[in-house]
This record gives sequence, C-alpha cells and structure tokens, in this order.
Amino acid sequence: MVGRIAKSLQDAAPEVLYAATEGHHLNIGPGEPAIGEWKALGLELPHLDSMRSYRKQRVLDQMNKMGYDGVIVMDPMNIRYITDTTNMQVWVMHNGARYAWLGADGHTIVWDYPNCEFLSGHSNVVDEVRQATGSTYFLAGPRYAEKAKAWGNEMLDVIRAQVGAGSARIAIDQCHHIGYQVLTEGGVEIGAGQELMELARLIKGPDEIKAMRCAVAACENSMLEMAEALKPGMTERELWSLLHAGNIKRAGEWIETQIIASGPRTNPWMQEASSRVMNNGDIVAYDTDLVGAYGMMADISRTWIVGDKAPTAEQKHVHELALHQVESNIEMMKVGTSFADLTHKSFKPPAADYRHYTVLFHGVGQCDEFPDIIFEEDWDDWGYDGELQAGMVLTVEAFVGVRSGGPGAKLENQVLITDDGPERLDTIVSNDLMF
Repeated sequence: MVGRIAKSLQDAAPEVLYAATEGHHLNIGPGEPAIGEWKALGLELPHLDSMRSYRKQRVLDQMNKMGYDGVIVMDPMNIRYITDTTNMQVWVMHNGARYAWLGADGHTIVWDYPNCEFLSGHSNVVDEVRQATGSTYFLAGPRYAEKAKAWGNEMLDVIRAQVGAGSARIAIDQCHHIGYQVLTEGGVEIGAGQELMELARLIKGPDEIKAMRCAVAACENSMLEMAEALKPGMTERELWSLLHAGNIKRAGEWIETQIIASGPRTNPWMQEASSRVMNNGDIVAYDTDLVGAYGMMADISRTWIVGDKAPTAEQKHVHELALHQVESNIEMMKVGTSFADLTHKSFKPPAADYRHYTVLFHGVGQCDEFPDIIFEEDWDDWGYDGELQAGMVLTVEAFVGVRSGGPGAKLENQVLITDDGPERLDTIVSNDLMF
C-alpha cells in the first residue's frame, strides 16, 4: 500500500507509516457508540474499497461522456468523492491548499498540505501524492501570483505527461484565475468541473446508500438525545450543541449551518442559533444539515414543542400543513417524474398567505447536491428540467409560516428513489416525539 502512494512514504518513520495505514482515522473506523447502534438497527456497513472504486468509475464514465481528458478538483467534497481522502475539510474550503487530479486513464494524484502525504495512505484509488502549492493570499501573501503560476505550470506538466503534448480538454471545479490563465496559455481547454462532478455524484452506489443509512441513523440518535434533554430554560445554542456532540461521537464530521429557532424566531425561517431562552410551550424548529459518518449527509428537519404544554391551535395548524406538504410530495418521488412536474404539481400552501422554504426538493449525498427543485413562481428565472432516476437521493422540504405572523414549522425528510417507489431513509415520524 505504501509504495503505491508518495515515494517519500517508502522510507518514512514508523509513526508516519502507522498514521498512513492502520492508524488512519478512516481505517480505525466509526467505533462506538455508532457501530453498536447500527448493529442493533440491522444496518450493514459499507465496503469502503468498493465505494471508492464505484465513485472513481462514475467520474471516469462522466468524463468520457462529456469528452474530457481529465479533471482537477479543489472543492473538498469533490476530492473526497474521487479519492475518499480528507484533511481539514472546512479549512481547505477557503484555503486552496489541497486538490486532486483524475485522468481519463484513471491515474489519480492528490496534492496535500505540507507534511500530510500520509493522509492518503488508506485509499485504494490514490496513485500518487504530492505537496500542494497554495496561492491564496493567506498562504502566499504578495507572492500569490508567483505561486499560482507555479501551480499552473505543474498542472501543465501533469496534463502533458498524462494526456500528451497536444491540446487537452480539462474540467476544473474551481481555481485561482491566474492558474486558469497559465493553463489556457498552455493550450488547455477548460470546462466546467462542477457540472461534471455533480452529474457523477448524482446516482448513489450500493455502498454509498449503506453509508448514508448509517449517517442518518447516527443523526437520528443524536436527535433523540436532543429531544430527551430539551426542557424550558435551555437556550437554542445549548440544544444545538447536543446535535454537534452526537454527530462527532458517532464519527460524523461537521454541520453545515446553524439553523435552529424557537418561539417568535421561527417565522420567518432561516434564523441561526441564538442565546434565546426557550420557554414552556414554545415551538422549536431546526434543520440538521449534518455531514455525518463516512462523509455522508443527513439533512432532516423537525419542529417540536418545548416542555409539557399542549401545542396551540396556531402551532398545530402550521405543523399539520407542513406535514401534509412533505407527505404529499414524497408520493411524487418516483422514477421518471420530471423536475418540471415536481415544481408545478407538488403541493404547497398558497404563497400569498404563507411563507415557504427556498426549494421544494434538493439532491443530497455528501452535502446538498444537484438537482435543486424550486417553486413554480421561480421557474422562469431558475427552472430546468430532468427526471428522477433510481439511485438518486433527495430531501423533500417544507416550511410553513403565516404571513400575518405567528409560529413557523420546518420539516424535511430524506428519500431514496428506487424502481419500487420512494423510500424514506429517516425513520423518526415528524410528530412522534414532541408534537
């Protein structure tokens, strides 16, 4: 395994070799309590080598379909998809210190942060590791242009070595503009790497679905811990911290947003966690937006009542309307249903009377993914067509808040599209716990 990646690992110190192989966090595995909880639920763990190979082949197939000779990815989600390697995932989202290449011949290179070459030692799909050349201002200061040109010249060398001396068509998901210039001046035709990667990531393989089931189960167990702890006198942030803690101890990675609100803060939606103290009888709503075990997302929303008071008529009304929306719209999530039909034929409360969420459905995998299914009134500006396919995973969304004021309710379920119809991946019924 070590000889397959960076040559520098061949003569590495024992502790580096250990970190690259059996000491790697992905090789150590999720551990407890996750494994025990998943076993109790009868869940099967993913075979990670097979999942990695499936993902790499998805990208190669899409690359061939779109006529690309290779792809350069800097988005950490895309690096994870191609290589199943990680390093400071959130940090590298805003610091270009990590990127990867996949050629049409299958050769895969990861450029990693200095002294981190061992972090790819676990992956069966990585062929080579090099040290990254960062060109953000933080990393390079006033020498950023020099470093970006060095980045571009190294990429030209890779492209010429992998593709040949002639012209090449390469997809890139994001890049410093100076790096683009170096590539185009070197005769490279640049295409849209985000399009390539979103389409590759669209259909989940069997092991990805197993991984997602585990991530969703871990998320729901964390939600149950939230529900058990929820009581009047807690702040929104105190409650929200329990989801973070539950996710991390169950081998999760991070939470993309901090969308939780209570009482009068629930309408309009999209408020972030605050120090507001929740009172008995308040409504509290949240959206997990959780990148969980195996790097798979669990994107679930629920609305609860704080304490032991029965819900008010206003609270019940918006919750029941949101529940009707998600349950009705799940029935539409069948193979062959068009994005246009999802937009125009889904149930949604009248916009003149109720505030709603930004979308009706969206794809989900490692994070929010293509497609994004918008509301009917937005079709002319944002709509595009397509159709649901087996193996896609989407969430179905609902927020309902009366425009004249009062509480709001947020619900969201995660759904696998199968040839036999839609399958809910989340299992906690929206009104099972607190409503």
